[in-house]
Amino acid sequence: MPRAPRSVPMARHRVQEAMRSWGEPDDRVERAALVVTELVTNAVEHTAGRRIRCRVLRTPGQLRICVWNRGRRHASGLPGLPGPRSPQHSGAPADGPRGTDGPGPVAMDGPDGNDGFSLASVAEDGRGLMLVDALATRWGTRSSVSGRLVWADI
Repeated sequence: MPRAPRSVPMARHRVQEAMRSWGEPDDRVERAALVVTELVTNAVEHTAGRRIRCRVLRTPGQLRICVWNRGRRHASGLPGLPGPRSPQHSGAPADGPRGTDGPGPVAMDGPDGNDGFSLASVAEDGRGLMLVDALATRWGTRSSVSGRLVWADI
């Protein structure tokens, strides 16, 4: 699909239609729809390539959403990401792409169990990957000279 804002709802609807035809439960369809929305939005906003590819891979008990784009980022990076995952959450699945895992939960280590993190402190356009992290069982990225793949398991 073209790297354009109109591709976001197009990708979301295609994934929803496919998952419903497979008989996936509504809650899983909606989680996947949110993840696709965020990943395609990031590809539209933060890359310079002309096209984006969205693919859903289904195996028993697992669904993997992959969003791939050609070209280099035109932004300095993806904004608003918390620190890296803790070691027990790192690493791509053995059968999946190798790359960087997404951000993990924010540690609650302040004096009152509060680390000072507030969703209000994150730019509105920096919340998408935090949402992906909350909805996916794991996710990550893989970059190459020809582009970037971002994947999420639901």
